[in-house]
Amino acid sequence: MQTNQPPQNLLVAVLGHRKSGKSYTWNTLFGRTVKTGTKERRLYFNSTEYTSVYLVSGSSEERQAYVGDLIKVKNPRIVLCSIQYVAHAMKTFNYFVDRGYSMYVHWLNPGWDDQGGYHDEHQLGPKILSMHSMLGKRSGKVDAEARVGEMRHYIYDWAKGKDLVHG
Repeated sequence: MQTNQPPQNLLVAVLGHRKSGKSYTWNTLFGRTVKTGTKERRLYFNSTEYTSVYLVSGSSEERQAYVGDLIKVKNPRIVLCSIQYVAHAMKTFNYFVDRGYSMYVHWLNPGWDDQGGYHDEHQLGPKILSMHSMLGKRSGKVDAEARVGEMRHYIYDWAKGKDLVHG
């Protein structure tokens, strides 16, 4: 289903092992505990400006579910998604690419519960970078504020450019 059109949607993903800090990233971004919902929610950038996002917290890989079955909204423009670092994670990335999403990915390596950084044994990095994407390795062992701030700025700039910031 991939076309030559530039992607019109955005996937913001956090990739990592179990207990790496994926859900903690979303909780920090929203300033409260959040879970996968059945509808889009507002992500506030400041006291008045926000955009609508769909959150998949708790990776489809850990749930042993197809990511398309976890998204209950038709064609959300911005999806925030946890993805577990396993070989079949590419199935999740391909789902989004096939539906016109560019990807902004934070790879938590090392993750909160990892002993240290780890090698890309599944070669996900080169595969992700061959798609319309940005991939950055971030530590899940340090305070999340800096990486979440970086993520928030990226979402804001992207949404502003698509006229998706309200308020």
